[in-house]
Amino acid sequence: MAIIEVLKKISDTVWEIPISYKEGMRVPARIYGTEKLIREMDDAVYDQITNVATLPGITKYALCMPDGHFGYGFPIGGVAAMDVESGGVISPGGIGFDINCGMRLMVTNLTYKEVKPYIKEVVDKLYQKVPAGVGSKGFVKLSRNDFREVVEQGARWCVRNGYGWEEDLSFIEENGCIEGADAAKISEKAIDRGFNQIGTLGSGNHYLEIQVAKQENIFDPELARSMGITMPDQVVVMFHCGSRGFGHQVATDYLQSFLKVMESKYGIKILDRELACAPFNSPEGQAYFAAMKCGINMSFANRQVILHRIREVFSDVFGRTAEDLGMQMVYDVAHNTAKLERHLIDGKERSLLVHRKGATRAFAPGMADVPEQYKAIGQPIIIGGSMETGSYLLVGVPTGAQTFFSTAHGSGRTMSRTKARKTWRGEKLQKDMEAKGIYVRSTSWQGLAEEAGGAYKDVDEVIEAAELAGISKRVVRLTPIGNIKG
Repeated sequence: MAIIEVLKKISDTVWEIPISYKEGMRVPARIYGTEKLIREMDDAVYDQITNVATLPGITKYALCMPDGHFGYGFPIGGVAAMDVESGGVISPGGIGFDINCGMRLMVTNLTYKEVKPYIKEVVDKLYQKVPAGVGSKGFVKLSRNDFREVVEQGARWCVRNGYGWEEDLSFIEENGCIEGADAAKISEKAIDRGFNQIGTLGSGNHYLEIQVAKQENIFDPELARSMGITMPDQVVVMFHCGSRGFGHQVATDYLQSFLKVMESKYGIKILDRELACAPFNSPEGQAYFAAMKCGINMSFANRQVILHRIREVFSDVFGRTAEDLGMQMVYDVAHNTAKLERHLIDGKERSLLVHRKGATRAFAPGMADVPEQYKAIGQPIIIGGSMETGSYLLVGVPTGAQTFFSTAHGSGRTMSRTKARKTWRGEKLQKDMEAKGIYVRSTSWQGLAEEAGGAYKDVDEVIEAAELAGISKRVVRLTPIGNIKG
């Protein structure tokens, strides 16, 4: 039977697969999206999200966001909340190899008219100052012991060492440092892969982008002003990166550890070895949780140093200090994490480990972890589209409780990287983008081809689906004018 025939339509943007669909499902699976997005999702998404629904301790639903596509274990766009007091597990496949891959957005007080004559100079200098591509190394020289401090202290270490402003920390999820990170729980190999990568973009879909908030793309001017977007054609800077090889190694180490004990020690059987897991409250689960937090902090530090370099470049090009250019952070939000959170389930508050794999936290107004500056409006949500189309700034809403306050993280791939390389040529793509007013630099023509706009879903449709479903609210659409790709 085709999966589309099994789906129960809950609303125009919510679809459910019942527990009868697959043996072992503990909860239904819910997929968010318009009917068009649902029909275009690859079958692997449905297979993976129903596998997730079989994991011990899963609560309410296994969820997939509108940008969902095939991933490792979980689909990218997958969300699952595990009841840690009832045998709930932790799974690296539900977090991702690039731990705390995430987005950071800052504003400037410059307009497109002011920046346009300098866009090539700005992009070229950023390309020099922010290393990109596979194996790139950062300018922050750290010893292995220094790096251990960084992964326990995150962006706080950076600010203390001159890479940013104290106020930056209040605009970062977890204030730039998640408590409980323990460098004793990470391997020497993970340190080898990470200690020289602070301040680097990496490769794949990671990017640094200069964008414009056009007047016609500001959906809620009052909310936009609350987040620093105060004038038409204002220039902002967005970037997307994570914990690089360090996070990948942490995930690899613990996947192998879990596979050794999962069934023999804890009697857990899974449908896909990529969902390797351990009880959250087990020694193995706690060790991974502490190591995973090191990945979260490394990523916060990585983005903090990149922010510092961006400010240096703008100050150099425009001959004014970063403070004078109004280069304030809007927010930094993760989309590859697992966090302990309190959520209401059937009228009772419970402690849940919420896995978000290619999904963004989207807390509503008044919630405890929303920065004081945004308490009245909700947590900012930063969602990147493709380099050819546009990105979005949104906010969390009260009705987001249905997804444990989670939403999409991007536009979502529709085409494999291999097929994209066969479909587009990087050199031609660069010229075509420049003709559209987007100046792009990349470390690889093949890498550029992999990220062509046509390889992704329509970001506008993804965002509209998230808004119609009541899991986030649009504030501003941001249009690219300059881009650095790994």
